Amino acid sequence: MTINITNAEADRLTRKLAEMEGVGVTEAVLIAMREALARRRQNESPMETAERIRAELGIVLTDEMRKPLPRHVWDEIVGDPAVD
Repeated sequence: MTINITNAEADRLTRKLAEMEGVGVTEAVLIAMREALARRRQNESPMETAERIRAELGIVLTDEMRKPLPRHVWDEIVGDPAVD
């Protein structure tokens, strides 16, 4: 699979990181993505992540949406262990 960097700044920064780390461009992208994901995980709780994603998608939680799902719904999703 290929990645095509068409943004001049992104290309420059990727090549700079590759040079600093002594790796190829592909490995530099992997390093940057792993570090970015690690930072995001450290800086954002799961609830904050959910809030951010809802905001990005324009989803507003209603009181009804905040209610736990009934047991029978979970049983339909994961399978009812009593039936197995």
